Amino acid sequence: MKTIDTILSAFVALMLNALVGAVIASVVGATPMVGAGAGMVLGVLLSGMMHGNGMMMAGVLTEVWTGELVKKLRSGLEGSWLDGIPDQSSIVNNDVIHLVEVGVDPDVLINNTTYPIPKQALEDKDIAIKLDKFQSKVTPVTDDELYALSYDKMARVKESHGNAISDAKFKKAAHSLCAQEDTASTPVISTTGAKDEATGRKALTVADLVNLKRKMDALHVPAGDRRLVLCPDHVNDLLLTSQTFREQYNIDRNTGRVGMLYGFQVYEYACTPLYTTAGQKKAVDATASTGEFPCSFAFYAPRVFKATGSTKMYYKDAQGNPEYQQNEVNFRHYFIAMPKKQDAGVVIMSGYEA
Repeated sequence: MKTIDTILSAFVALMLNALVGAVIASVVGATPMVGAGAGMVLGVLLSGMMHGNGMMMAGVLTEVWTGELVKKLRSGLEGSWLDGIPDQSSIVNNDVIHLVEVGVDPDVLINNTTYPIPKQALEDKDIAIKLDKFQSKVTPVTDDELYALSYDKMARVKESHGNAISDAKFKKAAHSLCAQEDTASTPVISTTGAKDEATGRKALTVADLVNLKRKMDALHVPAGDRRLVLCPDHVNDLLLTSQTFREQYNIDRNTGRVGMLYGFQVYEYACTPLYTTAGQKKAVDATASTGEFPCSFAFYAPRVFKATGSTKMYYKDAQGNPEYQQNEVNFRHYFIAMPKKQDAGVVIMSGYEA
């Protein structure tokens, strides 16, 4: 019986590797049959080399699956509201990135006649930042499912884990780019438009957008590379009141890009942070209470950075799980996106009137 189980498990692994090989071959323009054959051969070879330490079990190519997930996670950042911001992935070490906080700029003397010129030290300091860790919950895939579904289940599982991690990454990035509260260097302003009688939310107006621009101007943020990420509520407000915005509104569903408005590259994103009525940012996955709504936010792209760390697939073969006779898989991924310094962004929350 053990021999039959081993043969079936090995057969499942070979079919999975063949499927991955065929998919990769199609992407690069090769014949799917050639890719399938190469995947099966590579699985057998790697299984023979690595079976002794338990890394590969029945020949499932965890490296291939991990590589495919990494490509998906990286491609998810292309064309988004994080596209084009500085990528510091190359200096990530052990899922930690080191940034240098530069000291104050030196004072400038104009028409000086006093010598020697005074000395002024500019002290910098190293800041170690741990990348955020994203872990998907374990998905069980029984042998029965694999047999009945012609071995497509694992591909769908990988795609689902990739989608879930990407969603969590973007939500956390948006949360990190928004100030905790209103300060001189991190303004949090409120909308002032007409009140919605059902919710008490005040609409976003063109005047509110001009006020947001004014706040960015006061922070001396350069005019180029300003980005504005609007929540759906605020997008709908502008569609109802601004002809200019209606003419610009041609959203690319793959990127969230809307167009240009008042010097901002405008995007739409549905998972922006919540703010309390007192102007305090809530936790990432907090639920809204009365009078609390998603915000919109603006930032200066060169003042923000992103970094991608390691990705790892965890896999347990059904052969080593006799009680449930199921495979188990999940992924761990490191990523971060945040401001280099909190001094070049503005949040606009929805005003509330009971």
